Amino acid sequence: MDQIRDAIMSGDRSQETYEALEIPTTYRGATVHKDEVGMFEGMASRDKDPRKSLHIDDVDLPELAPGEALVAVMASAINYNTVWTSIFEPVSTFGFLERYGRTSEFAKRHDLPYHVVGSDLAGVVLRVGPGVSKWKAGTEVVAHCLSVELEDAEGHDDTMLDPQQRIWGFETNFGGLAELAIVKANQLMPKPAHLSWEEAACPGLVNSTAYRQLISKNGAALKLGDRVLIWGASGGLGSYATQMALAAGAEPICVVSSPEKAEICRKMGAELIIDRRAEDYKFWNEDNTKQNPKEWQRLGKKIRELTGGHDVDIVFEHPGRETFGASVYVARKGGKIVTCASTSGYMHEYDNRYLWMNLKDILSSHFANYREAWEANELINRGLIHPTLSKTYSLDEVGQAALDVHKNLHQGKVGVLTLAPEAGLGITDQEKRAKYETQINAFRNV
Repeated sequence: MDQIRDAIMSGDRSQETYEALEIPTTYRGATVHKDEVGMFEGMASRDKDPRKSLHIDDVDLPELAPGEALVAVMASAINYNTVWTSIFEPVSTFGFLERYGRTSEFAKRHDLPYHVVGSDLAGVVLRVGPGVSKWKAGTEVVAHCLSVELEDAEGHDDTMLDPQQRIWGFETNFGGLAELAIVKANQLMPKPAHLSWEEAACPGLVNSTAYRQLISKNGAALKLGDRVLIWGASGGLGSYATQMALAAGAEPICVVSSPEKAEICRKMGAELIIDRRAEDYKFWNEDNTKQNPKEWQRLGKKIRELTGGHDVDIVFEHPGRETFGASVYVARKGGKIVTCASTSGYMHEYDNRYLWMNLKDILSSHFANYREAWEANELINRGLIHPTLSKTYSLDEVGQAALDVHKNLHQGKVGVLTLAPEAGLGITDQEKRAKYETQINAFRNV
């Protein structure tokens, strides 16, 4: 592994150099173990500790299948799906691996007693499997997390509708929180040259998710002038939605939970901000069994105070159960509530009168198809959208990194160095970077 790291650090990207490197038979990766699935039984979600379930193990490198690529991972990032995996909620991911393993001979490789997790990466291609022609050894890449077989007709109009659609590193094995990773070659995208390894790694999942949810015709189809309520606007997903709304000429109304998070939104260029903690909204009663519509109304009044009397055209919804009733209420007549993730709970409740009688739409959104992921990455490459990296951990500290996300102690995205020996490496276009240095560092160490 040292030879691979040294080759990457040298700056040499010739195909010959990387094809000549010896590929190790094992590598270090962040894993959960099948025999520990029950370790948190009886505990509340908030009390489950990823530091106890995430391990750094030496694992075997599997055979490369046709259409796949082996990538030396310089950096990765934490997403909420890694938190779910680590606390075995809402279900254990080993069920995903077992079902996938039954589909083909090559898929059997994924059904193991351990799961190498992680759905982001930035690194360098080491090998490609049979049938891969677009990507070569030595190419700097990032990866999106959509893994599909594309054997069914449904997937050829929108790859997210493929019945064999999975999220790499969550519903498949050999994820990105590791020194090496295996991806389908069509997951690869060019690494933006003006970003470090950890900066380039962190947008993949959340940036693509926000793009489909907010911009794409498959989501809210945001247009110039739209007013958008963005929950968690300084967080891993919301920070990209906020940037996209601003770049598209829309008006974000950013919901945050502290003055510090409000200031981050202002740094991005947002002006209309609601500190939900300062407002002390109580959408649910104390035992969390019944909602309070008067609090929805109070939120709606606050929004109209900020917008000059207007309700929002779009609600960018991802907390789920805690906020969904309020989200349906505050959208304008004929407005849209576009939802994914449900990090506060999957069982949504809302008053259907405010949806049905006001002709509102609830739209579902999940990650992004190949085209959407590529377009989202191109926004990063062009400097229209910027990474929101706040803090970077080492691979050995991945449990703490996941705990930060689980406890909402983070801002933006939390990065993880895998093969990279330190932060700040991998930048090859300093002139381009200089144009965006302030925006790139807006979330750093906050």
